[in-house]
Amino acid sequence: MQSIQANNYPIHFNEKAYEALNNHLKENKYSNIFIIVDSNTNEFCLPNFLPYLETDLTIEIIEFEAGEENKNIDTCVEIWNVLTELGADRKTLIINLGGGVVTDLGGFVSSTFKRGVDFIHIPTTLLSMVDASVGGKNGVDLGNLKNQIGVINVPIMVLIDTQYLETVPQNEMRSGLAEMLKHGLIYDKKYWEQFLDLKEIDFADFDQLIYRSVEIKNEIVTQDPTEKNIRKSLNFGHTLGHAIESYFLENKDKTTLLHGEAIAVGMILESYISLKKDLISNDEYFEIKSSLKTIYDDIIFDENDIKPILELLIHDKKNEYGAIKFALIEGIGKIKINQSVENELILNAFEDYKS
Repeated sequence: MQSIQANNYPIHFNEKAYEALNNHLKENKYSNIFIIVDSNTNEFCLPNFLPYLETDLTIEIIEFEAGEENKNIDTCVEIWNVLTELGADRKTLIINLGGGVVTDLGGFVSSTFKRGVDFIHIPTTLLSMVDASVGGKNGVDLGNLKNQIGVINVPIMVLIDTQYLETVPQNEMRSGLAEMLKHGLIYDKKYWEQFLDLKEIDFADFDQLIYRSVEIKNEIVTQDPTEKNIRKSLNFGHTLGHAIESYFLENKDKTTLLHGEAIAVGMILESYISLKKDLISNDEYFEIKSSLKTIYDDIIFDENDIKPILELLIHDKKNEYGAIKFALIEGIGKIKINQSVENELILNAFEDYKS
C-alpha cells in the first residue's frame, strides 16, 4: 500500500513500514532508542517487532500497566524518571508500540521530555491505527476527564502493520470499528455503506478499509491541524460519547466501556439530535441506529445516570465561552460543526436510545 503523507510526517503500511524505519535509523544519529509499551503489547507485540529493528544502538524497554485508568500524569512522571535514570537525552528516539493509550501517553511523554525528542508511533489496535495515532494529538486524562492535558505535536512517522490485529480481541476490534464508521458518517457516504452488511465484508480486503479510514482522517486533519474548524467534525459522537465513557470509568457500579463502545452510543444519540434539528431524514436515522445497534450491545442507563453524564459535558474540549458545542451530521457523509443543543433534546435522545 502506498504511504500517506500527513502534516510533516509520513504514514507507512505493512512491509514498507519497517523499511522506512530502518532507513530513518541509518540516516539519523540517535544516541539510543526507548520503546514504550504497556503490559499487553510487551507480551504480544514487542516479540514480533524487535526482529524487524536493524540497529546497533542500545534499546531500552519501558512498560506500564495497560488500561485507560493509567493514562495519567503519574504514569508520565514515572516514565520521565526512567528515561532520566537510563540516560535518555535530546538525541534519544522514542518508539510508542501499542494502542491508543500508549500512543497518546507516549507521544505526550516524548513531546515534553527535555522539551521534546523524536518519536515514532506503531499502533497495534484497530482504534489506534485509524484514529489515535493519526493527527498529532498527544495527551493524558485528568482524573476521569479524558484528554484534558496534552499537546498537538506530530511524530517522525507512523508505522501501521495490520499483522498486529491478530493479537487484538474481538471487543477491541469492534471498538476500533466505531471510528471507521464515524469517518463514513461525517465524510464519505459510500465508505459508510460498505459496513451496512458486515457479513458481506471480505476481511481479506480489510486492509483497504483501514487505509481509507486513515486517509479520511488525514484529509480532515491536513486542512485544520489545530482544530479551529473542520477538524471538529471528528468529534461527532464524542461529545456525549466521551461524557458516557468518563462516567462509566469513574463509577464503581458500572462496567468500564471501551472507547468505541461509548462512541457508538454517542453517535446514535447525536444522530437523534441531528434528526430533531432537521439535518437528517427519518430513514437515515433508522439506518444509523439499527446498524450500530446490530454491532454494539445496548448500554443500560438508569434514571440516576443521565444528570452526572450531562454535568461532564461542561468539560468537553470543544466548548467555547461556557457553551457546549456539538458536531452533528447533515445527511450521511456531511457534517455541521459548532451546534448548540438544549438539554431537553439530549434527554429525549437518551429516551429514544432505550427504544
